[in-house]
Amino acid sequence: MAGGTQGAGTEAVDLAFAAALYIEGDAALDTGASLLAAAPDADSELALRGREFVRRAWDRGWQPADVARIVRRDLDEPHLRVLSGLIRDELVRYDRLPPRWQGQVADLPEEPWRADRFSYATVVLELYRLLLALPAIEPAGPVPGASPLGPPVHGEPKTLARIRALLAKAEATGFPEEAEALSAKAQELMARHSVDEALLAGRGPGGEVPGACRIGVDAPYETAKAILLDAVASANHCRAVWNAELGFSTVVGFEGDLEVVELLHTSLLVQGTAAMTRAEAAQRAGGRKRTKTFRQSFLLAYAGRLGDLLTATARDVEASYGGELLPVLATRAVAVAGRAEEMFPRTVSTRVRGASDESGWRDGRAAADQAHRTPHRGLPGRP
Repeated sequence: MAGGTQGAGTEAVDLAFAAALYIEGDAALDTGASLLAAAPDADSELALRGREFVRRAWDRGWQPADVARIVRRDLDEPHLRVLSGLIRDELVRYDRLPPRWQGQVADLPEEPWRADRFSYATVVLELYRLLLALPAIEPAGPVPGASPLGPPVHGEPKTLARIRALLAKAEATGFPEEAEALSAKAQELMARHSVDEALLAGRGPGGEVPGACRIGVDAPYETAKAILLDAVASANHCRAVWNAELGFSTVVGFEGDLEVVELLHTSLLVQGTAAMTRAEAAQRAGGRKRTKTFRQSFLLAYAGRLGDLLTATARDVEASYGGELLPVLATRAVAVAGRAEEMFPRTVSTRVRGASDESGWRDGRAAADQAHRTPHRGLPGRP
């Protein structure tokens, strides 16, 4: 009896997939969803196939956050909830997850999506269509169950926790002067954290190798956002490679630097967006209506200016450590460049459309100065 039930469920799924997954159009989708809705005994087989599609995504270089980002962009919330359930069910099979995956899974919605059978089957088939179409991309770390690169991670360093808290306060406060002071302190701590990590690794057995992480670069104004991420990455001894089609950048670097880049980029983007909204409101109050060009120019100026300021801060912090740091940074830079070249042997430069709104450009540079508030003047001696 059980064998017959399983066979019937498998047959229903096969028929639905043949009707809907490989043929474009709503009519094909409706046919497949109708077949599944009429076959309750196919549910377990349908979920099993979904977990197989998820595993195939891992084999093609995708991570949970990457797939979730594409689903959010191209589909809707119900699809994301179904995906979340598939990912959680699939990852239960593994005794060990890569450290970054744990946080990515924690960020996925936990509430399952409830609907009638036809609506649910439609969402599942739309999701499976997307999963099947995912291209192979460059792996940005080990897959579940694989041996992790480098030493095991035992929680977040106290310095990173302190930086995270400072940036959270800077994003939340309604007082620009307080936000400036908090951001400045966080950026100085980040520069020192990066240097301390490099020196510690340089004195160790030399087992650490560069890794990679992916960070979403979402529309609108994705070019300016990618430039901002590149600026943050470069100032923190990392390389960023933007995939405009898939909506993310891959950042290559040593683990401590990658953590800093993720934290700082997210915070600066939040602060920049808030500053842009305030500046735009002031422009509109004055009778101006060129919203799109203003925003584009604002973000381009904000990204470019912050790149210069962050690099200057990093250099001043590094200089306070003396000559022992230079060979360590040089060795790590070669390793990062080599890893980036290995992952992306063929890259092209992207032509950036220039800013066309003078007010947006001016306000963006001013916002960058405020978000940075150059903390490297009169740096105290190294701790």
